[in-house]
Amino acid sequence: MVQWFEKIKNRTPLGWLQLSHEKGRLLVAVAGVAFADILMFLQLGFQAALFNSATRLHENLNAELVLLSPQARNLNDMSDFPRRRIYQAMDVPGVTNAESLYVYFVNWKNPQTRKQTAVLAVGFDPSNPAFSLPEVNEHLSEIRLPERVLFDRASRGEYDQVVAQVDAGESAKTEVDGRTIKIVGLFKIGASFGADGTIITSDQNFLRLFPSRNSGNVSVGLLDLDPQADPQQVTRALNHYLPEDVYALTKAEFIEFEQNYWQNNTAIGFIFNLGVTMGFIVGVIIVYQVLSTDVNAHLSEYATFKAIGYRNRYFLGVIFEEALILAFLGFIPGITVSLGLYRLTRQATNLPLYLTWFERSPYFINPGHVFNFRRDRHSQTAIGRSSRYFLGISCFE
Repeated sequence: MVQWFEKIKNRTPLGWLQLSHEKGRLLVAVAGVAFADILMFLQLGFQAALFNSATRLHENLNAELVLLSPQARNLNDMSDFPRRRIYQAMDVPGVTNAESLYVYFVNWKNPQTRKQTAVLAVGFDPSNPAFSLPEVNEHLSEIRLPERVLFDRASRGEYDQVVAQVDAGESAKTEVDGRTIKIVGLFKIGASFGADGTIITSDQNFLRLFPSRNSGNVSVGLLDLDPQADPQQVTRALNHYLPEDVYALTKAEFIEFEQNYWQNNTAIGFIFNLGVTMGFIVGVIIVYQVLSTDVNAHLSEYATFKAIGYRNRYFLGVIFEEALILAFLGFIPGITVSLGLYRLTRQATNLPLYLTWFERSPYFINPGHVFNFRRDRHSQTAIGRSSRYFLGISCFE
């Protein structure tokens, strides 16, 4: 091994010397590879933001299992099921508590601009907090009062004056589905691709604000388990015991259910994957063209080396060296520009678009997660995946 390193150390960097001989061509090649990296980073970043933003409510649920209707598509389009299934679930061994969650996609009036926008309304029994959000749980007594709601401070749109007003201890009035409501508190979840924000209230307020919703039907069932119970075993028991108009999932499966909808049942997931593929192809073509041109320009020199006695393996090493250099030099401006574009997009849309190794708490030296997005066991590791594409461009050549 030591001899191998010594051999590498003493080796003439022919690949670098050939690339740097014509600096103009090198800059063009690096710019092309950087463009391909930026395209892949953006597409993977948007995809990860899609999954993260769509599942943040799921992550903050105070439940180990959930009940859903088989007709449910995603959180913004939940089909109801009979509320009595919640009580029937209590008969299954291992289930210690069961609560109802109401979800409704509604139009509300921005209290600052007075413009209509779409938000997700959520209702639950304040006696049993449905979310592990301290800002929500601090206002449980207030949302019991009629027409009182909590508002997501990270919603998409102009809400700075409203947020400042509520932070100062004052309520803010607005309308939802033609009914006047008061914002009495704030929490932070953030916008998603499906909704511009979220409002949370009690189950009784929810049913008063949206009389078209039947109190006998619920959107999601939240189940707590005995600490000794096996979630997978209880899930199987619930699915065996309950009628076919409802089924049970673990919390992790509920998150995966949401992600699968956006990935497989919408055009967005396909478009993002197509963008990544196109970026990869562009990078491969650019590197191939540069290397092909370089080889053709030095055929006479290579013939001389061949006549001296150098083997084909040496020439392949030179080509791989040039490919790695181009990939590395293109990666640096690619990730730098991507950081700026991520920040610009995050400020404009309130989507969770981050490169955690640069902007958040790092977790480094972890195989497959060298660069990673916000820590989320179900999120896409966008930079990790991009790094594999980056290495793929080099190895392909």
